Amino acid sequence: MSAVSDRLPTFPWDKLEPYKKTAAGHEGGIVDLSVGTPVDPVPELIQKALIAAADSPGYPTVWGTPELRDALVGWSERRLGARGFTHRNVLPIVGSKELVAWLPTQLGLGPGDKVAYPRLAYPTYEVGARLARADHVSYDDPTELDPTGIKLLWLNSPSNPTGRVLSKDELTRIVAWAREHGILVFSDECYIELGWEADPVSVLHPDVCGGSYEGIVSVHSLSKRSNLAGYRAAFLAGDAGVLGDLLEIRKHGGMMTSAPTQAAVVAALGDDEHVQAQRGRYAARRTALREALVKHGFRIEHSEASLYLWATRDESCWDTVAHLAELGILVAPGDFYGPAGERFVRVALTATDERVAAAVERLSQGA
Repeated sequence: MSAVSDRLPTFPWDKLEPYKKTAAGHEGGIVDLSVGTPVDPVPELIQKALIAAADSPGYPTVWGTPELRDALVGWSERRLGARGFTHRNVLPIVGSKELVAWLPTQLGLGPGDKVAYPRLAYPTYEVGARLARADHVSYDDPTELDPTGIKLLWLNSPSNPTGRVLSKDELTRIVAWAREHGILVFSDECYIELGWEADPVSVLHPDVCGGSYEGIVSVHSLSKRSNLAGYRAAFLAGDAGVLGDLLEIRKHGGMMTSAPTQAAVVAALGDDEHVQAQRGRYAARRTALREALVKHGFRIEHSEASLYLWATRDESCWDTVAHLAELGILVAPGDFYGPAGERFVRVALTATDERVAAAVERLSQGA
């Protein structure tokens, strides 16, 4: 067991515990803006769908029910602009983190193979490479990398942690470069429903991929757009050949989404109203926190989409974390996402209206 755990970095969130303790000691209680975990209720229509499917004594299938696949295909075409999709272009997964962590292993990557991901990125991209014993390399622009040995290229737009959105032209150029060099592209688009100052585009859009899904797969999650983090509901869309291979592997591994969750996903993807309502909640929290942070002396960079504000006071991220912890506010240090984030913090919008209001008040008093 230690041989596997020894390949992995220190779990970053453990380092935040002393600051969490400080923030929790504030007389008004902690405002936790560190982990981007939803706090708002699961929409009623989704809960009802889950309950209606509660009597599910048999094993679910890894590929999901026909109704689920219909929902995934329909949403991909309606929301992403995909064309000519069939059931072979979609695959349910057990939350997106599971997929990110185990994808290099499931693709058969190993020593000598390279996994590439953004210089500021979700740490699990690197973890996935380490679990497979593959090499890993980070980038500012992937087309400037030496393509030799790169087998998997992760894109992330909108970005976690920065909220940066890759333009349609940027995506088109990157996809063309990857195809030229035979590199498989996986685009993490889990925040695509949460564009604020930009309209995020999928790699599956015909203007980006030219109407062909060869060598490209997008990753989508219902955790944020539908408050379903506790349901572990996500899916892949794109290259039918790649997804077919993954389906066979995942069938052997028993990586199946529960039957009640599958029914809930069908309901969630069939309704846009609850998504717009949740967007409205996040938009209001974003506006309030952004204004308070700027008045407090922060500079906000990128952050045109996603559930985070990428903020700096031009000091060590840990000094900023400590400063905010004294105000009872907990945020994530930027170096969790790579050395390039060492002077930034990530501020999540995932707190209740009451807690966000408390943070705004504390920031104004401490300015």
